[in-house]
Amino acid sequence: MAFAERSYVWNPRLVRFFVVGVTAASIQTVLLWLFLEFADLNYLVGAVIAIEATILLQYALNNAWTFSQTRHTSRWEYLVGMGKTNLVRGSAIPIQLGLLYAFVNWGGAVPLVANGGAIALTGIYRYVLDARWTWG
Repeated sequence: MAFAERSYVWNPRLVRFFVVGVTAASIQTVLLWLFLEFADLNYLVGAVIAIEATILLQYALNNAWTFSQTRHTSRWEYLVGMGKTNLVRGSAIPIQLGLLYAFVNWGGAVPLVANGGAIALTGIYRYVLDARWTWG
């Protein structure tokens, strides 16, 4: 069986989650850059604010596109789902910040690059929890 023919290789929902994540990560990185460059914030403080700012955007995009088959349509479902994704993503914040700190302070990485690595590594965690709990 050819590589591209394997069913687990092409998972449209995972690809959509990835696209939404890259979009949010790009916005998060721009926000972090703005906070570092113009507000002179500590990179960890700036990262927390940037993360929080993109959580609601990611939920709206994932609900409408990534998980369209199990989309939250009523106001109540939408609010409950938003609460769940905030818990999922909120629980990922300490992991992301820990990785960010390690990459910058122990690995010598630039904060914006380190933030990208931390986002990528915590993306798997967020996908599994969101897929199973938020939209499960």
